[in-house]
Amino acid sequence: MIDTEAPELPDLPELPGDWQRALAVVAHPDDLEYGCAAAVASWTDAGKEVVYLLVSRGEAGIDTLAPDVCAPLREREQRDSAAVVGVDTVEFLDHRDGVIEYGTALRRDIAAAIRRHRPELVITLNHRDTWGDGPGAPRNTPDHVAVGRATLDAAADAGNRWIFPELGEHGLAPWDGVRWVAVAASSTPTHAVDAGPGLDRAIASLLCHRAYIEALTDQEPEEYVREFVTATTGRASARFGGRPAVTFEVFPR
Repeated sequence: MIDTEAPELPDLPELPGDWQRALAVVAHPDDLEYGCAAAVASWTDAGKEVVYLLVSRGEAGIDTLAPDVCAPLREREQRDSAAVVGVDTVEFLDHRDGVIEYGTALRRDIAAAIRRHRPELVITLNHRDTWGDGPGAPRNTPDHVAVGRATLDAAADAGNRWIFPELGEHGLAPWDGVRWVAVAASSTPTHAVDAGPGLDRAIASLLCHRAYIEALTDQEPEEYVREFVTATTGRASARFGGRPAVTFEVFPR
């Protein structure tokens, strides 16, 4: 007889905590709030420094708003949502929303930010072509794929003085101190962070993107946000001692 039961997945260990500075790099406003704000709240509570780097301003994200109106609105929402979880520094690169291209220009911009902020931990979002594995898995967006892959590469680029030497000429010395790149919303997580202590702030943080959420769904924003965050942090709880979890696929360096 063929055993058709799926193999039991191993428990998820805690993401390493022996670091002080993190840089989170994603494509759009709201990406971090959908992905890992509960973990960020726990980290800032512990006195760690987290900086957000947004590759675009999300100007193509609301169909009913022209990009020149949408961009400043979504920037304000992002800064407000970051403040809820203790993040004071939010930077934007101004690549075009919806058509972000993987390549040397993007790698250079992210490497520059890594050299500037000198993080030990770099965070990004799912860089694979789909959300999940197997047939029928929904496709990821090109922006997420480009930014995730460029961030994985830029973590190494930042430490090599011969890649993008112009950064050194502008006062950004190489930084080879990135110890891990942690990918949120991966279908193959390797580590987790307890989402419980930061769960309410994660919900409040995502709710700051009210204009985007109201355009996305007819459901009441408060109800939609609480259901989403509760569901996503509960998916891996069985692998994390029954606790709600923000999961990451961790790439050591």
